[in-house]
Amino acid sequence: MNPNSTRRKLAIASWSEPREGNIYGKLTVDATEALAYVDWLRARTGERITITHVVGKAVAMALLEAPGLNGVIRFGRFVPHTGVDIAYLVALEEGADLAKAKVTDAHRKSVAEICKELGDLARKLHKGEDEQFKKSTGPLKWMPSWLIRPVVYFTGWLAGVLGMSIPALGVERYPFGGAIITNVGVFGLDEGFAPPTPWAHVPTYVLVGAVRDQPTVVDGQVVVRKQLAICATIDHRFMDGAQGGRLAKVVRKVMENPWTLEGLDGRPADAVAS
Repeated sequence: MNPNSTRRKLAIASWSEPREGNIYGKLTVDATEALAYVDWLRARTGERITITHVVGKAVAMALLEAPGLNGVIRFGRFVPHTGVDIAYLVALEEGADLAKAKVTDAHRKSVAEICKELGDLARKLHKGEDEQFKKSTGPLKWMPSWLIRPVVYFTGWLAGVLGMSIPALGVERYPFGGAIITNVGVFGLDEGFAPPTPWAHVPTYVLVGAVRDQPTVVDGQVVVRKQLAICATIDHRFMDGAQGGRLAKVVRKVMENPWTLEGLDGRPADAVAS
């Protein structure tokens, strides 16, 4: 990261020493069916669907089953969101900067619809055509780090806790939705955990790792299968271990049998394993 970049200044202004309670969890799933599902959907829709889109759909469905995670803490009380919005992090300028692309009502959309919406948003960001992003990051380029901190904390509280929209600053209500997802596998990392961003006011951060061939036990036999690590950082104020287990159960179920998203019992005849 460039030591003088806007992203570096924002990071310095955002965090201090760790002192908050977070839960860290890792879920390793067999990605064989998910990869076959991705290839099948690509052939049927023409969209550039990836494993990350499937994870996003799985997380959205999990938040429906664990609604205590899908909301904000406002004046000491939990306030649920009315829908399940998922924010994806998009790397810009070859990783020199980051932006978010929020998919609204992800629980109601298909994986292909999530892919298309996210792709459209990402293209606008890469082309510099996202007006919200330009408005929200423009002032940060000239602000010193000591000033960025109170500004982003206050605007984050207005938008992320009170649900206010601030068009002049390019800030929408609940800008990060109920969870943030980022894929570190594209950078060659098998797994990783995200540090919570205090001013985002999001309880769940999900990192998608790289798919690797790993030995695993299937029907009592050791075989090599495609394995995927999904790691989460979760605000302890929103959940405990039991609720986390419910979240993991839904994500695993979707990832290991994604065909249920299409109303199918299993892999159709026209789908082949990757």
